[in-house]
Amino acid sequence: MSPITLLSFLLIYFGVLILIAYLTSRKSSDNATFFIANKSSKWYVVAFGMIGTALSGVTFISVPGAVGNGSFGYFQFVLGNAVGFIMIAFVLLPLYYKMHLVSIYSYLEHRLGFYSYKTGAMIFLISRTISSAFRLYLVAIVLQRFIFDAWHVPFALTIIICLLLIWLYTHKGGLKTIIITDLLQTFFLLLSVVLSIYFIADSLNLNFFETIETVKDSSYSKIFFWEDFMESKANFWKQFLGGVFVTIAMTGLDQDLMQKNLSMKTIGEAQKNMLTFTTIFIFINLFFLSVGALLYIYAAKNNIDIAQLRTPDHLYPEIALNHLAIVPGIIFMLGLTAATFATTDSALTALTTSFCVDFLNFNKKEDPNGHKLVKTRNIVHFVFSFLMLVVILFFRLINNDSVVNAIFIAAGYTYGPLLGLFAFGMLSKRSVQDKLVPYICLISPVFSYLIESWLKKSLGYTVGFELILLNGCLTALMLLITSKKRKA
Repeated sequence: MSPITLLSFLLIYFGVLILIAYLTSRKSSDNATFFIANKSSKWYVVAFGMIGTALSGVTFISVPGAVGNGSFGYFQFVLGNAVGFIMIAFVLLPLYYKMHLVSIYSYLEHRLGFYSYKTGAMIFLISRTISSAFRLYLVAIVLQRFIFDAWHVPFALTIIICLLLIWLYTHKGGLKTIIITDLLQTFFLLLSVVLSIYFIADSLNLNFFETIETVKDSSYSKIFFWEDFMESKANFWKQFLGGVFVTIAMTGLDQDLMQKNLSMKTIGEAQKNMLTFTTIFIFINLFFLSVGALLYIYAAKNNIDIAQLRTPDHLYPEIALNHLAIVPGIIFMLGLTAATFATTDSALTALTTSFCVDFLNFNKKEDPNGHKLVKTRNIVHFVFSFLMLVVILFFRLINNDSVVNAIFIAAGYTYGPLLGLFAFGMLSKRSVQDKLVPYICLISPVFSYLIESWLKKSLGYTVGFELILLNGCLTALMLLITSKKRKA
């Protein structure tokens, strides 16, 4: 497929998003609109749109690519995700609504203290910037290879173009705009994965029932891995428990996805949103794993040398854009773009919200006209776009692994202390030594790394996604050791 065709498609796509941004922000672009969409979001709209935000380009490319080595083992992690989402709906959301929070990290100030609050908010800013940069990096390398390399455009400029386009349609309407654009982008994402299965199956001369049987009978369809608990990251309990706590930390303790839940009028609507989202999430991941199996079957049948690809992440775009017809290629780009930008635009809005509320104290300032605060908010929005650019360029230099693994490894270290802070606050009635909390949250990831290395060398135990649980427990333990009884 020619680079001109792909570029034209992208320009049209972003033109639609910018039009939506104009329509949603023309009447109001104040901070209430930007941060919580005026508390007027419909739960079913948010539930559908959150699919695109939660899945991202990582699911779209890395999950199918990882099937080659891990079969359907990733679904064990997804089952843990589902349990985590249910816990968020019935444990965390009631807490957030009861306290009428705009930033969820305000809870830490009420329960633990000023320094705990600022530490939790800072952990989110660092964690979400890194993880969102990883996700955008994934789509950028595809755009670079199949579009911009044709005109020798530097990779840095490709990233700048992507971030500029996202900034254009999010900087005014914020969450109100994103709820609508995510609805559209999730539709494109789901359409893309269903049609991808159809086109790949058609190229293999398989009908609907033959496709199911082919995937089922392939060597890639194994889901549960009970063996090798000590050495394998694929073991069920490692994947499942990791999925539970990664979800609680990266969703329930993350301003990004929780911000959408807090934009609804009642806790009941927010809970219906989470349960509906969870159901769709499970089935969509099964579809992506099926795409992965079909891609490897297609590659084997057509003698595609997978070893020549830089990473398994390149398999899907390689087949969609270089081996299938023009329509499947466009469908692939549609889904990839929708998935990745639905995640990045939401993240930039959440990062801006957290910084403005948690560090600039927007919720405690009075500004009758709102112009100064809106101007400041726009500057913050731009600065986080620039920071994401820097992180992506750094990651470009050091990455040698599948992006899906890199994201969850990073999450284990960065979100772990946040998990420990909230767990201690909710499960204990003791008071922390507030000024020690920042140091504890720095020490905990270091200890986690040392313990992980010791377990590998001494016991032959390989730590997987459960790293986040280890990190969170260490944080909570150090908070407990240094704590004291609360005054009556």
